[in-house]
Amino acid sequence: MHVRKFRVGDEAALFSVYYSAIHQIASRDYSTMQIEAWAPADLDSCVWETRIRGINPFVIEADGLLIAYADLQESGYIDHFFVSGDHSRQGAGRLLMETIHENAKRQRLEMLTSDVSRTAQPFFEHFGFEVLEQRSPMIRGVVVPNALMRKTLADHEA
Repeated sequence: MHVRKFRVGDEAALFSVYYSAIHQIASRDYSTMQIEAWAPADLDSCVWETRIRGINPFVIEADGLLIAYADLQESGYIDHFFVSGDHSRQGAGRLLMETIHENAKRQRLEMLTSDVSRTAQPFFEHFGFEVLEQRSPMIRGVVVPNALMRKTLADHEA
């Protein structure tokens, strides 16, 4: 398992990661309607490609497969953080979070923030994030609750 930067051509594989993470993992905390709104099978591929290229994530590759990805924006915001449903609880999430922290240190960030699903909140809390606010964003006409979470980085981390 190793981390690398996103490359053009990774988009379809990253959609599979995104889709399986939501449909196989987050589905235990959200209704079928919420899951379908959040990750529809027929999501426009051009919209997806533009989105992924815009966040420029790093990816985790294992045995030639992309199994996870996350991003860290210049502001310290983590927009996407997903591990494939077939590869959860195998260390990919930890490796993503370590990579985020390494990048935050290089960028001298003072804080990390993210809008985190119910499913991922305990994982983010394990890494020192705290819930600032419970939110109810609307996705394709359906409320899909999440939480704004923050981690203030210590001087030695930033």
